[in-house]
Amino acid sequence: MGAAAILEFYRGGCDDEGRMLEDILSWPDEELEAVHNFIQWLFPLPERSGANPGAPVLDEATIEAFHRSPELQGRLRQAFLRMMRFYGFVWRGGQVVPSEDFSQKAQNWLHPDNHNHLRLTRILRSLRILGLETEMQALFAALKEVYNGHSGSITSRTFDFWTRAADVSS
Repeated sequence: MGAAAILEFYRGGCDDEGRMLEDILSWPDEELEAVHNFIQWLFPLPERSGANPGAPVLDEATIEAFHRSPELQGRLRQAFLRMMRFYGFVWRGGQVVPSEDFSQKAQNWLHPDNHNHLRLTRILRSLRILGLETEMQALFAALKEVYNGHSGSITSRTFDFWTRAADVSS
């Protein structure tokens, strides 16, 4: 499946399972946790996914289209905000901060080697590549706070992946 499928999906079309962006964004947290083949569509990368090899990958034209289109960036921002709620964060004043239910939501992902750590790596990198630098930096700052404040819940290896995905030095 080509990169054009990502643009079609983000412009109101369906993914390879027949799901629209709005469908996925309206899923309850339990479904976001249980389904593993949507994250590659919400946050695409230039490399093929080992977990979902049939998902499309970014090419230069698609990346450029995201950078030029306020509509595409707005829809990517919606995906970002939904996943932040899933992880127990909110967007406030240009920052990603823990929500009132952070402790409850974090029980789902805040332990070593959780698959959501890979999802967060993908989200960071996709946001950076597709032009939502502010959101990516804010997410990385929040994850750094979590890493520093919850000793042992996130491995140093995971934090290294996040740092590389955000392309910042820790």
